[in-house]
Amino acid sequence: MASDDDSRRRPSRRAELEARCAELEARNAVLTAEKRHYQWLAESTTDLISRHARDGTFLYASRAARDLLGYDPEELIGASAYDLFHPSDLAALLNKSPRVYYHDGFYQQTYRFRARDGHYVWLETTSRTRRDPATGELLDILCVSRDVGRRIRAEANRERLARVVESTTDYVLFVDGQERLFYSNEAARRQLSLPREGGDTRLEHAYTPASLAELREIVLPAVARYGSWSGELEMCGPRGPVPVLSVVLAHRGPGAEPDHLSLLNRDIGLRKAAEAQARRHQEQIAHANRLATTGELASNIAHELNQPLGAIANYASGALVQLAADPSRPAGDLELPLTRISDQVQRLAERLRHIRTFVRKGQTRPRPVVLAEVVDAACRLCEWQYHQAGVWLAHELAAPLPRVQADPVALEQVLVNLLLNALEASRDHPGADRVAIRARRTGSREVTVTVGDRGPGIAAEDAARIFAPFHSTRSDGLGMGLAISHSLMEAMGGRLVLAPDDGSGGATFAATLLTEPAPLTPA
Repeated sequence: MASDDDSRRRPSRRAELEARCAELEARNAVLTAEKRHYQWLAESTTDLISRHARDGTFLYASRAARDLLGYDPEELIGASAYDLFHPSDLAALLNKSPRVYYHDGFYQQTYRFRARDGHYVWLETTSRTRRDPATGELLDILCVSRDVGRRIRAEANRERLARVVESTTDYVLFVDGQERLFYSNEAARRQLSLPREGGDTRLEHAYTPASLAELREIVLPAVARYGSWSGELEMCGPRGPVPVLSVVLAHRGPGAEPDHLSLLNRDIGLRKAAEAQARRHQEQIAHANRLATTGELASNIAHELNQPLGAIANYASGALVQLAADPSRPAGDLELPLTRISDQVQRLAERLRHIRTFVRKGQTRPRPVVLAEVVDAACRLCEWQYHQAGVWLAHELAAPLPRVQADPVALEQVLVNLLLNALEASRDHPGADRVAIRARRTGSREVTVTVGDRGPGIAAEDAARIFAPFHSTRSDGLGMGLAISHSLMEAMGGRLVLAPDDGSGGATFAATLLTEPAPLTPA
């Protein structure tokens, strides 16, 4: 028969066992829940979770294998991962695997892995070995792999871009918000005598003072607002300033510092020199054309000079006759003829200045000019030629007209060429007894001058190349007048075209010029 003590201990021991069982069941439930949670995480992540034997055989693969590689997880179980490595990348892994497996136990590798359809996917895998705590024997290898193809391609693109930037002949500079140059390519380093690495170089070392002021006052505010700017600047160089076409860009996008800028500079010194040489050639050709035109206008010039010279001779002769008749007459009696002589001398001097200005060499420098004055000067040069040919030269200028941006000599040359061409087209052509020069506004900032005749007009096959050098519809023409006129109009910021045929016969040329900018009114 059991003692009272045994009777009391049996219920107590049973309760203790029941409590321990309940505790174990609770812990087991927690572990089961955690297992399901981690399994859910492994199956839900876009990274491929896998477990491998020492020889690389898949022991487990998560569902991400389907999206990353096209394999169902079950297809990978039992397959060797080494068989799916790109051969070049597998060699690198096998070379370091003993060190990884036996010493480090943790490693990361980027490699190409063959997908189900045969193409290779760039993967980055973080692996950790798991060992038996008691024996240290390798149990398995846990891996987390993600697709890094986009990153690899981006890095390759950046590398290619870096090589292009470093090898280009343009001067490439990167500058921060404190105007410090933190990168310059090889061309810029040679141009600015910069060290390859290090150094505390600032923006003021790269650009001339005038361009630096433009950068600070205009360019940098524009880039801050719009993201980019392009225009001409001057960089410093070992042999003096270098004209460059600059493109300034703000660094934007992920990881970019908001105040960092790229400055791409292309040397346009040779282009500038070629343009200057072309301008000099054009000016020389235009000057030769003016000299040739002066020869054509010789009779008109002689007539212009002959009139004041004849008047001077008449007034001087009359004064001498009066003095011969009465040598003692007072000088005041000669005031009228002397005044008339002075007036004619002034008129002659003005004509000579006009002719000398017309034939003088000079650059084309557009500036605001009164259009009517240039038209009158051109018509005066051609007036006697028209009078001799019996052709009426009609002025039809709308009033008032704003001042136009033009070089007065170049514009006069263009109009004289057009007037003489119109006169030649009118000679010996029935009914071609009138040439009209007109001017009117054709836009908010444009004025167009037209010269129209009643001659035979321009044939369709000639219209397309009417402004080509050495093309002429006249048997004795050089074919340079219209070509030079076209170039002069472009140099002044305007244009010269053959107006469309309106069916009335003849030809009309239209020269369009920009007007003087309107003055700014204070706010």
